[in-house]
Amino acid sequence: MAETWATGRGSTRAAEPGPDAEARFGSDLHLDLTGAGTTGGVRATLIRALRDAVRGGRLAPGTRLPSSRTLAADLGIARNTVADAYGELVAEGWLTARQGSGTRVARRAIPPEPAGPRVMRPALAATRPRYDATPGKPDVSAFPRADWLAAARRALTAAPSDAFGYGDPRGRPELRGVLADYLARARGVRAHPERIVVCTGFMQALALLGRVLRARGGRGAVAVESYGLDIHREVFTRGGLRTVPLTVDEHGARTGRLEDMPGVGAVLLTPAHQFPTGVPMHSERRAAVVDWANRTGGLVLEDDYDGEFRYDRQPVGALQGLDPEHVVYLGTASKSLAPALRLAWMVLPERMVDEVLEQRTGEWGTGTLEQLTLAEFIAGGGYDRHVRGMRVRYRRRRDQLVAALAEKAPHIRVTGIAAGLHAVLQLPAGTERSVVQGAAWQGLALQGLSAFRHPDAAGPGLDTVQDALVFAYGTPPDHSFSGALDALLRALP
Repeated sequence: MAETWATGRGSTRAAEPGPDAEARFGSDLHLDLTGAGTTGGVRATLIRALRDAVRGGRLAPGTRLPSSRTLAADLGIARNTVADAYGELVAEGWLTARQGSGTRVARRAIPPEPAGPRVMRPALAATRPRYDATPGKPDVSAFPRADWLAAARRALTAAPSDAFGYGDPRGRPELRGVLADYLARARGVRAHPERIVVCTGFMQALALLGRVLRARGGRGAVAVESYGLDIHREVFTRGGLRTVPLTVDEHGARTGRLEDMPGVGAVLLTPAHQFPTGVPMHSERRAAVVDWANRTGGLVLEDDYDGEFRYDRQPVGALQGLDPEHVVYLGTASKSLAPALRLAWMVLPERMVDEVLEQRTGEWGTGTLEQLTLAEFIAGGGYDRHVRGMRVRYRRRRDQLVAALAEKAPHIRVTGIAAGLHAVLQLPAGTERSVVQGAAWQGLALQGLSAFRHPDAAGPGLDTVQDALVFAYGTPPDHSFSGALDALLRALP
């Protein structure tokens, strides 16, 4: 007998349904009865198959099995054969059978794990940090679950039938429409729904743009800020493009140096809040990069990763508003809501929409239900309320950090704190590595500024190497922030 899918009853019913109804509404169970005609017959083969499924962990302790009638019907064997097999496994302790509860996998049926993994786990747990202050994610414990669920219900109720098909590769029109309005209002982006492409996270958006640049040929290098995320650089490298560091100082990226980079056809920037140094790009440098793009036909990729979170200054509008035909605006819900949503968007120059969609051919689109929910969440005002609430919460933490350093470590200078979810703490020369290690001993995970430095940025005429910490005060949940701050203070020189 070949492999068979069996179905079992999924819930208790007042009246016993017929076998057809039971199969139709039950749960699936996969059993391999190959070799049922060999020694022992069908009964022995069924017992072996069930025992192997339990021993291997595929049937977890407590799993309810199909009734003997249902399993027999699905396997095409006698009901008594199934009942006898169940009975023997109950007697052996693999299964349990109780009136009203059905036949289930016994709690003690899973054999002990090998000694190796069990011995290793405590050691691994001991190295897991108690506090996480590494940048790149918000306080995910603050995700607005109730409001998001309410928005999801409204979105599903109003969703047209075509929303459950494959849909437009640019993304759902409902989301693109509200994003165009929101980005224009909140970030100064000049957007039209037809020029917005919704992606499954920022990395997919960056990879698509890299493939577009590669397909165009010509200049095969992308300028990136000399401090930034290595995973962004790796996306371009895997796509066959070189990355060239663009010096960053107290006024942001020195975009005037693009004139001396003839092989560069695009530049990736974080102008509103440079990551990780935290400085906004000076207005003259914003104008310079737009002039460069116009004059050379270059492309500016604007990463607006945390543009909504500002505290002591007026919001810095998006660079895209200066020149929508040469700047690609990239936004994401990863910092404002949660990385798990896997939602990002590009606002493209008109000429690039078809190029991006061509490179997306054959790729899975972004989940429709998440798009519809986010559209409803923004349109109903939930997104603005959440961002404003988180802005207050993050500012409170930032103020706690600044006050604690002023009292306990006044020699540590703090920068990049007017916006965003992290701060940069300047350290005495030569101490960065030891402080990061000391923080780890205190159970605190954080990163030094050097971890974000472009490997080719350490030469004459480039940035002066600085010792500093990047402390993400936005990452820990509220209940552990004080502990993370205390651990930081104990690790500082």
